[in-house]
Amino acid sequence: MVLIFALGFWAAAWAVNVRLSHSEVVKTRAGRLLVPAIFGVTLLVVWQGVVVGLNVSPVILPPPTAIGARIMASGPVLWADFQQTFLKGALRGYLIGCSAAFLTAVAIDRFPFLQRGLLPVGNFVAALPIVGIAPILVMWFGFDWQSKAAVVVVMVFFPVLVNTVAGLAASEVMQRDLMATYSASYRQSLIKLRLPAAMPFIFNGLKIATTLALIGAIVAEFFGSPIVGMGFRITAEVGRLGLDMVWAEIAVAALAGSAFYGLVALIEKRVTFWHPSQRG
Repeated sequence: MVLIFALGFWAAAWAVNVRLSHSEVVKTRAGRLLVPAIFGVTLLVVWQGVVVGLNVSPVILPPPTAIGARIMASGPVLWADFQQTFLKGALRGYLIGCSAAFLTAVAIDRFPFLQRGLLPVGNFVAALPIVGIAPILVMWFGFDWQSKAAVVVVMVFFPVLVNTVAGLAASEVMQRDLMATYSASYRQSLIKLRLPAAMPFIFNGLKIATTLALIGAIVAEFFGSPIVGMGFRITAEVGRLGLDMVWAEIAVAALAGSAFYGLVALIEKRVTFWHPSQRG
């Protein structure tokens, strides 16, 4: 009965979303939020119906209600894990890695001969497997957040570097020639022309790095951390078959990553309001 209700709810929600997608409502801000919200609620209802209706073991897949109950009951633990993994490890590593990538990209743009040396090195570092370098960095920087931040720096550096280098070269030749006729220095040309033109590229790299940062911090905690953190909690609860807590950590990580991505996208919209991609 529960399974039939879930499938019926899915069919009804599908019809509503199709109708909304072809209506004028979707052109409003509320409408653009309503369609994914209905889809998300539908996914949870179908998940609950399938798990309960087919008597799926909670060890294999707990229902959303059990995950929600665990989140409500473990608020202090989840908050402590969030602080350790996201605020201390992922966010600090993100800021350090993105700043280093931006400064390196400016140096490459200013001195083109560096492009032949630094970009291959950056590509080599980006190709290193995270499960291989994480334990090494944990041994170098210790078991606290510093080693997790180091892993995040390695993960976010190359995407931001490549996008920034491409962005700094995105301005048109005629525009650069015009700056040269005005006797603009490299610094003036960089600030007035090259950086504004590069902003869409830079923010593209920053948005990619938001998800990589959280993934890197969590994976790094698998190889050693204090008795707190999302990665530590997932590893410990898997060993005890506490799958509801594992999914609670996954839900918190997904919400944090989505909010972080949305914040960077909102800043991008404010900074690059003039770009065609932000119009309308």
